[in-house]
Amino acid sequence: MNNMLDKLNERQKEAVLATEGPVLVLAGAGSGKTTVLVNRIAYMISEKHIRPWNILAITFTNKAAREMKDRIERLLGDTAKDMWIGTFHSVCVRILRSCIDLLGYSRDFVIYDTADTKTVMKECLRELDIDEKSFPVRNVLSIISNAKNDLMDAATFENVYKSDYRMSIIAKIYYRYQTKLRKNNAVDFDDIILNTVKILSENPDVLSKYQDKFQYILVDEYQDTNNSQYLLINLLAQANRNLCVVGDDDQSIYKFRGANIGNILNFEDDYSDVQKITLDQNYRSTQNILDAANSVISNNKGRMGKSLWTSNGDGNKVFVYTGTNEYDEARYIARQIKKHFDEQGSFSDCAILYRTNAQSRVIEEMLMRESVPYKVLSGLRFYDRKEIKDIIAYLRVVYNPNDDVSLARIINEPKRKIGNATLEKARNIAREKETSLYDVISHADDYPEFKTAIKKLLSFSEIIQSLIKLKDTVTIEDLTGRILNDTGYMPALVMEDTTESKTRIENLGEFISVITEFEKNEETGNTLGEFLENISLVSDIDGYDENEDSAVLMTIHSAKGLEFPIVFLSGLEEGLFPGMRSMESDDDIEEERRLCYVAITRAKEQLYITKTISRTIHGKTMPTTASRFFREIPVEYLEDKTTLQPKVAKVMQDLGVRNASAPKKEVYMTKGFGSSVKSSGSTDYSKFKAGDAVEHRTFGRGEILKATPCGNDCILEIQFESIGFKRLMAAFAKVKKIN
Repeated sequence: MNNMLDKLNERQKEAVLATEGPVLVLAGAGSGKTTVLVNRIAYMISEKHIRPWNILAITFTNKAAREMKDRIERLLGDTAKDMWIGTFHSVCVRILRSCIDLLGYSRDFVIYDTADTKTVMKECLRELDIDEKSFPVRNVLSIISNAKNDLMDAATFENVYKSDYRMSIIAKIYYRYQTKLRKNNAVDFDDIILNTVKILSENPDVLSKYQDKFQYILVDEYQDTNNSQYLLINLLAQANRNLCVVGDDDQSIYKFRGANIGNILNFEDDYSDVQKITLDQNYRSTQNILDAANSVISNNKGRMGKSLWTSNGDGNKVFVYTGTNEYDEARYIARQIKKHFDEQGSFSDCAILYRTNAQSRVIEEMLMRESVPYKVLSGLRFYDRKEIKDIIAYLRVVYNPNDDVSLARIINEPKRKIGNATLEKARNIAREKETSLYDVISHADDYPEFKTAIKKLLSFSEIIQSLIKLKDTVTIEDLTGRILNDTGYMPALVMEDTTESKTRIENLGEFISVITEFEKNEETGNTLGEFLENISLVSDIDGYDENEDSAVLMTIHSAKGLEFPIVFLSGLEEGLFPGMRSMESDDDIEEERRLCYVAITRAKEQLYITKTISRTIHGKTMPTTASRFFREIPVEYLEDKTTLQPKVAKVMQDLGVRNASAPKKEVYMTKGFGSSVKSSGSTDYSKFKAGDAVEHRTFGRGEILKATPCGNDCILEIQFESIGFKRLMAAFAKVKKIN
């Protein structure tokens, strides 16, 4: 163990040795926090002789949990298998499997994913005769999710919002939604933690059992915890108080998911005897990259404060490119990646990060033109493909026949001539009888409403019943094979004999491989319930193959926890990053700034920042202004790589773009790369002057603060009433004076 400690710096070593009482490890990006966590656990077991089963380690992704477990096993061998290492959701599911019956659920409950919850919500709205246009499914689900994260059940929600007309209607929807979930013996992702907290809070004996079991608790990425996760951790830790949280307030970027940065900022208030250790030595990036990141994040007020440093050397400056439009920007990125491949033989070194998914389309087009292989992270997940969801639905029904959502999905897959009208009749009967769809269908001959559909419904229920009898006697792989054959699903695909059906058959083959690997893994268990639970908790990031030689495109949120030798941070423009909506709140701007900090610190060797002079969004081409985050980086850390025509370079300089460089022959403002910026040449833009009231078709009314002639055009600095300061070209922006 001492040899391992010798490899750590002094602050890392301090964090490893601080095993007792509350500990806050403020771990900057790339500071080796996983190394600290792994060595801390190894030290606790090998040197402090703490029993592995008395340690609970919680992460935010399956990928992080696997990495931690693998590294501990390399240090300690099989001893680590007795530990609980997992995500908040996987840990809570393990607890719920042993005691969810205290809340009236059966222990073989199923977990509904996003698609399933949308299906349930649509049924709720239809049954309550509520217009989906007035109460959009995603919006209502988001409100309910936030309520659950704040530990509000339907009754509490109704009481809180009883004087709010719209929210009182959502309370009714919330009631119906939860009733349906319980009837289906199903939980959504938010229920997993909410129900665990509820059980621990209301059952002192259960709480005492888990407090005694988990005498030492470690939580990674603590800055991303929401209110329910915060309460869960504090409930489990309150008896022994051996709680170590590791996180970085500067990387709290999940407010939209309910994350509360106050959990880490106020940790010292919650535990007054806390030992605080700051890890600020970065092992990932060069100093120039870190200086750029430090410069940006230092503008945030709501932070503890630290400045990252490294012994890696200064490295290159941050390369900056300003494209004429998004096509020029994307083409530059594609050519730089191609150049790197030609010189270093690797595409996978490169990651392209963007604020919104909409930015990826043009980038993908340019990568294809330059023959650069790429992968988009957060595209259609393997488990979201139709054929995979169909077979999972079959497995769910076999495991839990009360799962009405899954049953409705597969009752006519493949086609059995059981239409929506028949299904709706079955739903109505099930509601009246307060029973499940499966119970109604399996007794279809008791209901004359079905008429000619009785034989089809009974035939379907017989297939399901035969599969249910098999589930405890055969492997999951064999059961899945029987489902594919006995239900007619695979024969239907074979008969279809199209390119699409062949692809679906290949995907089902891959799904069988997933099952095979699962059943080989001694740690995961081999029951159908455990398999369904495992795939329910898979996230997009878990499927990322770092060994595949292709450039990777992703949103900055998806990049959290990853690192790349070369990073392209695209679209650093006001209104895009930070986004328009975030400008309404100082807190939102600070979260956007933290997001920018996360993006910058993904880069190990070289960071590119790209932006444009104009960008087309939602069909409208508009001039852009460099992001405030870009302007917060001192010029000494930047190297401009832009090469444009003299006139454009002059305009860029007048607009405050630093170091607009020498002209080049090829300009990407041609027909193939979007609309050109045109000036009529016939309008007198000298008519504008400081103090003029003007109106813009998008930004509304404003006042000119400064008007600077620029060739045949004029640079206008305008304070708008709605969005604040903008710097625009008069000809391009089509600003009108108001008399």
